[in-house]
Amino acid sequence: ETLKFMVSSRHPTYRADIVRLIHGDPNPAGPGLKEKLFDSPVNGEYPGREQAIRKGSYALVPDSPSLRSVKSVTIQAWIFPTTPDKGRQGIVAKWSGPESRGYGLFIDEKACLSFRLGDGEDSVVDVSTEVPLHYGVWYFVAASFDAATHTVVISQESVPPWPSGGLHNVTRWVNVPSGPGATDAPLIMAAYYNGAAEGRLITGGHFNGKIDNPRLFDSGLYAGDFSSLKSGAPASSFGSKLLGDWDFSRDIGSTKITDRSPKGHHGRTVNRPTRAMTGHNWTGRDNTFPLCPEEYGAIHFHDDDLDDAGWDTDFEFTIPDGMKSGVYAARLQAGDAMDHVPFFVHPETGAPNAPAALLIPTFSYMAYGNGRHTEDTAGNFSDYFVPDFKYPVKPEDHYIVDNGLVSLYNSHTDGSGICHSSWLRPIVNMRPGYYSVGLSSGKGSPHQLSADLHLVDWLEATGQEYDVITDHDLHAEGLDLLKPYRVVLTGSHPEYWSIAMLDAMETYLHDGGRLMYLGGNGFYWVTALDPESGHTIEIRRWGGTQTWRANAGETRISFTGEPGGIWRDRGRAPQRMLGIGFTSQGNDVNAPYRREPGSRDPRTAFIFEGIGDEDLIGDFPSLVMDYGAGGFELDRMERRFGTPPHTILLATATGFSDSYQHVVEEVDQSTSKQGGTINPLVKAEMVYLPYPRHGAVFSVGSISWCGSLSYNGYDNAVSRVTGNVLRRFSSEEGLP
Repeated sequence: ETLKFMVSSRHPTYRADIVRLIHGDPNPAGPGLKEKLFDSPVNGEYPGREQAIRKGSYALVPDSPSLRSVKSVTIQAWIFPTTPDKGRQGIVAKWSGPESRGYGLFIDEKACLSFRLGDGEDSVVDVSTEVPLHYGVWYFVAASFDAATHTVVISQESVPPWPSGGLHNVTRWVNVPSGPGATDAPLIMAAYYNGAAEGRLITGGHFNGKIDNPRLFDSGLYAGDFSSLKSGAPASSFGSKLLGDWDFSRDIGSTKITDRSPKGHHGRTVNRPTRAMTGHNWTGRDNTFPLCPEEYGAIHFHDDDLDDAGWDTDFEFTIPDGMKSGVYAARLQAGDAMDHVPFFVHPETGAPNAPAALLIPTFSYMAYGNGRHTEDTAGNFSDYFVPDFKYPVKPEDHYIVDNGLVSLYNSHTDGSGICHSSWLRPIVNMRPGYYSVGLSSGKGSPHQLSADLHLVDWLEATGQEYDVITDHDLHAEGLDLLKPYRVVLTGSHPEYWSIAMLDAMETYLHDGGRLMYLGGNGFYWVTALDPESGHTIEIRRWGGTQTWRANAGETRISFTGEPGGIWRDRGRAPQRMLGIGFTSQGNDVNAPYRREPGSRDPRTAFIFEGIGDEDLIGDFPSLVMDYGAGGFELDRMERRFGTPPHTILLATATGFSDSYQHVVEEVDQSTSKQGGTINPLVKAEMVYLPYPRHGAVFSVGSISWCGSLSYNGYDNAVSRVTGNVLRRFSSEEGLP
């Protein structure tokens, strides 16, 4: 494959080199940063230039003669504004900002519905309802211009009508001097055209909120017509006057928007607004959009959506034959500044180079990509673990804040949860050396890629043979990808899984495959990959321990129609496959594991070879969360959720502080007894789970485990246990 690298640099030149990443944690208590230069013709100097990030989602309908040449015009839609007072926002607009020409329905600077007309010569006409729109209320909105009488009619009605609370319905008639001028700007919903640069559209006035079934007519309709449309009259009843009737309940899983009118003014969404959203007519009788699509005719647009940064390519790198499978990056240097753009090289499918495969959790990297700490109304940031953690800290943090980048753990500017993450944008915290978690000590801790490089470094330092594969590979290739390997190792936090990935792993294990689950809180969130583009994942948060929750009726994933949330609520709790599942998270000092009787079972003797009578495993510093091999996020056995009865408990880490709290999904009533000092379910459990045909799972149940591998020059109990399991799982020898 050929990889394209897009670079934005304030320096006039920069240097790019391909490197293999080995250890990505600068902590002086560990091995330090390690990388190896890869000889490539790509290595060299390049001219630098800044590339802009243009956020904000919208729907785009290309220009056409029938849209451009209207004299009289009517726009009608249902809208659900979520930041009505943030300034001018486009709703449906064939409007050119640079020309002041065209027509459009907007929210104005006073949070009122506004109809704008401009001919590019005289002054722009703005007619407002003069009644502010409210947050989180469905409105029927309409505006028309009749060229014969020069009359504008504009109307807004809350849906359903409220008897009080200032939600005044209003219809106004105003005579204006001029109408719309022709413009070749596209018709845009949820923004307006503001020019072009470097071959890309520039948009302004991004709307926050939902838009449902917008319509366009080349006639000046009146209040009686508005009432007819609001009452459900089909737009087609207006005959040839109808220019567009967009049904957002069609093609929900795609970027298409469909025009039901004979004109066929179809379009597409840009920057992936959220679909499968409840419309103005949602009754709540069913929460499944495939069964009642007519109630899911809304799209939720956001001014900070970003699906594709659209940057131009600066250089390309073709993977050469024989390149070792592994974790790589393009290392970029300009002056004192350095950055790494990671990528992963796996062998040709069906042609492994080793008996073991390291499954890189790229879905999880995308979910956490550009995660930022919470910002309050005063502009102060806080960590959801540590309220006084200082942020932003690193240059990457400042870039995230300055450019308004977000992750699946954040909310949009209107407070709604973020469902989508794409790799076609800078993901500046997916970097070696990046610390992304606040600690009560005031320091940071590695997470995701920088933490998983602890395992890569251990594999290299101890001479293990392994290939690298990724979540994206597993999702696309399924069981065929896993079959050639005797054992698969996970990273430290493989949290996000698609159904294709789960099915493949489950079949692999029942066919005699072996899995080393070397992390915590894994196999947790239902995740889907966009089948149309292949670069965007989607989740819907509900039912789990989470930073936001999907609204009622909006818990299904638009890409696939499947229920979102956590896998436990779909009958596939991680305990069923791994023996353990998520039980607690915290940010304080870790704890070591204490061996259980199962660790002295003859069937598990191979795991503890060389340990002797040592009772504690990982009773020493970790590079993740300071001390102890058990910590950060923890997993435990639970029969209720499917832990098989023949699972062998090997060791348990307990004694956590109240920084560690029991997971929300298991707390049925409000209680103050969920902390680590009180709740016995706050623990990490290490287990061995035999499968048929000499398959097996070894699970550690802690994100901090791999952070302990390098202690004392890799000569420690955590390293020894991991090595014992990997050697036996990699061999052709059967398992007890």
